[in-house]
Amino acid sequence: MLRFSANLSMLYAEHPFLDRFAAAAADGFRAVEYLGPYDHPPEEVAQALDRAGLEQALFNLPSGDWAGGERGLGGLPGREGEFRAGVENAIRYAQALGCGQVNCLAGIAPAGAETAHEAVLVENLKFAADRLGEAGLRLLLEPINTRDIPGFLVTGTDQALRIMDAVGSGNLWLQYDFYHMQIMQGDLWSTFERLRDRIAHVQVADNPGRNEPGTGEINYEFLLGRLDASGYAGFVGCEYRPRAGTSEGLGWIRSWMGETR
Repeated sequence: MLRFSANLSMLYAEHPFLDRFAAAAADGFRAVEYLGPYDHPPEEVAQALDRAGLEQALFNLPSGDWAGGERGLGGLPGREGEFRAGVENAIRYAQALGCGQVNCLAGIAPAGAETAHEAVLVENLKFAADRLGEAGLRLLLEPINTRDIPGFLVTGTDQALRIMDAVGSGNLWLQYDFYHMQIMQGDLWSTFERLRDRIAHVQVADNPGRNEPGTGEINYEFLLGRLDASGYAGFVGCEYRPRAGTSEGLGWIRSWMGETR
């Protein structure tokens, strides 16, 4: 059976962050993920997890000044020290939360500077993969569409694999978001099947709108059925914008959780 993770950066936004854990558990989720836990002490987040009986599926390395428009530090020249400090902070949180994997956001590169930023990303990923591996944690890299984040450095699976190969670590995995890749390249299932041995985490949302599966053009009955039949053992992260409240929009997931729709 597929294992679903509620992305608390998008779902249950009507609740304060630490209250979203209980809301997700009440709706049947058994795991959660989010951009990052860093606004709260790790002990507080761990208590919210424990009280709700949830598993921590994933979170990101510190991503810079999110409110100011930054979308990751991985490929930003001159910020290597901050990136490395962020790796150490992520390890501290991951160990407190019992989380086995963290994702690196590559960041935004100005037009014409992509090659230089990618070179920085490769070196940062080498450091992070080694350091996280020492701590027993997996490192993930996620391609993201340039409609939602113009100028994002890593935008497709071929580029991500080229970067991963340049890093040359056995502790670097692909985070495969069906929504982002529908926008950037399509061919969703064939790509997943081809790369499944390098994918550690998948995420779902529909297109257009980034709303619940079943509200747009992506055939999630097909994709989730194939994922289930394939024996995919990772989490399926629900990273979408609810159209009319999180709980009200969960009809699409009930049968996959073993419930009647």
